[in-house]
Amino acid sequence: MRKLFSNKLFVIALVSLILIAFIVFSAIPGSPLSNVTKPLSVIVDPIQSVFKKAGSKISDFYAAIAEGMEIRKENEELREEIAELEYQIQQGEEAKLRWEELKSAFAIQDTFENYHIYGASVLTRESDDWFSVIRIDVGERDDFDSSTTSYAVVDARMNLVGRVMVTDEDSSKVLPLLHEGFSASAKVNVVNGALVLVTGDFTLKNDGLCLVSRIPSNIVLHKGDELVTSGEGGLFPAGIPIGVIESFDDSDPDNLTATLRPYASVADIKDVFILVPNPNKGASQDESEESSSETTTSPETSQTTATPETTGETGETTNTDNGDLSV
Repeated sequence: MRKLFSNKLFVIALVSLILIAFIVFSAIPGSPLSNVTKPLSVIVDPIQSVFKKAGSKISDFYAAIAEGMEIRKENEELREEIAELEYQIQQGEEAKLRWEELKSAFAIQDTFENYHIYGASVLTRESDDWFSVIRIDVGERDDFDSSTTSYAVVDARMNLVGRVMVTDEDSSKVLPLLHEGFSASAKVNVVNGALVLVTGDFTLKNDGLCLVSRIPSNIVLHKGDELVTSGEGGLFPAGIPIGVIESFDDSDPDNLTATLRPYASVADIKDVFILVPNPNKGASQDESEESSSETTTSPETSQTTATPETTGETGETTNTDNGDLSV
């Protein structure tokens, strides 16, 4: 025991514990130690203040940790809500764009009333959006067949995209107008505009341009001039917007050329519309025209004249004007 009390560390620890015990019990209201420790208040009060501040800081520290964890959890929940709202906004914008495209589709049907409109969504595009074929989700199962002829393809704004190249059971391939295998007869969109040829070109495709050739020698094209389909050849209906002239080259008078920037942006297209001629409407119109021409008579043929017709042997005559029969 003497060895234990001779240990300075033990003595210091014991005295500290006693002091702490006195301080704690004296702080209790109504404690008998409060009167005993009053003379020691000069020493005890600062120590109590230090312990209180330390305890307060410790409690504040743990409270801050708890609040920080709660705030972090709330932030995570808010991030999830923000992500969900952004997704809903994106979906709403997507739905709005689709609605605008559907409204444009009605305008397409009104414009090309002699055509059946097939709406289709783009399925795949290769890495080179401008020049690869585009696969769309309309095929033979939709009663669509391009085995005998090709059809014009436009976007929701009725701008020319290309033409249908081949069709299988579930999909079709569209040849874009910037593909070097594409060509279309076009005209300058003015009264009596000149006829030209628009084709894809290997050297211009990286710039997203088409080549305009077969320009008449007396024609000068200016930047910004609009070209539309001419309707020549029967593949593309007349009047489909193609694009605007980017530049004009008259260095060779015998071979005038120009470059054209298409309206349709193949990289951004999600839906397209195929224009298929409706033979029923064409036939009905032809029949109506024929019937109207048959029923229309000139004033000269509509009038009847009384012409006596002699039967010869009997001497009877017929008045064709009033239908009376006389002998």
